[in-house]
Amino acid sequence: MGDTATQHAISDAADMTGATATLPGPATLVTVAHGTRKDGGNEVARELTAAAGERLGMPAVATYVELSEPLFADVMTHAEQPAVVVPLLLSTGFHMRSDLPEQAALASVPVALGRQLGPDPLLAQAQVERLVEAGARRGQRVVLVAAGSSDEAATCDQLCAVAHLARAWDGQVELATLSGHGARPADIIRPGDAVSPYLLSPGFFHDRLRREAPAGVAVADVMGAHRAVVDLIVARVQALTA
Repeated sequence: MGDTATQHAISDAADMTGATATLPGPATLVTVAHGTRKDGGNEVARELTAAAGERLGMPAVATYVELSEPLFADVMTHAEQPAVVVPLLLSTGFHMRSDLPEQAALASVPVALGRQLGPDPLLAQAQVERLVEAGARRGQRVVLVAAGSSDEAATCDQLCAVAHLARAWDGQVELATLSGHGARPADIIRPGDAVSPYLLSPGFFHDRLRREAPAGVAVADVMGAHRAVVDLIVARVQALTA
């Protein structure tokens, strides 16, 4: 079970088909976020991971692709028991396609690697609560602002996230991105709109969004360590190991 072929088989089954994985013995929950130079952003991943691990009754560790420690690659290299990996990434992209599968394969133990966290109705639920906290009114036009990507599959994920939020918010939702494909917030946000960052953690993109948002527009907080996000992580682990 610990050879490279088996690791790849478990990773591919979990990531590509959503199939469950049979892991021998107790497993560790490993989450992997992008990482930021802002410690508050990295703390969100730690809080989500600790809460999910407590709910599941399993050891849990938050890791990062870059910019913060522990790095996912290092944790995989030194893993001593099977791992269930839940990426805290919201869209398909280079990290999901290349970095994480390659780094998961560094482990000498079986690894079940799940797909990216978004899009999902539970994330929309967290966004709705953040909008209400920011003073947005139900039915008010909302602009969902994503970090953005040059990967067209990520754009599809973001459009799906827009559909989830529109359904949960019961109102019009438009998409803007801060980089890559898509229109920029300044081109989409109108007076009277509310803004919903499609971001888990504070950091570079959230700071930029707050700077660029027009005056008088309600900008919601990031999803953060919301209970709905914890619910989603727990559900992903249960689906991977059922």
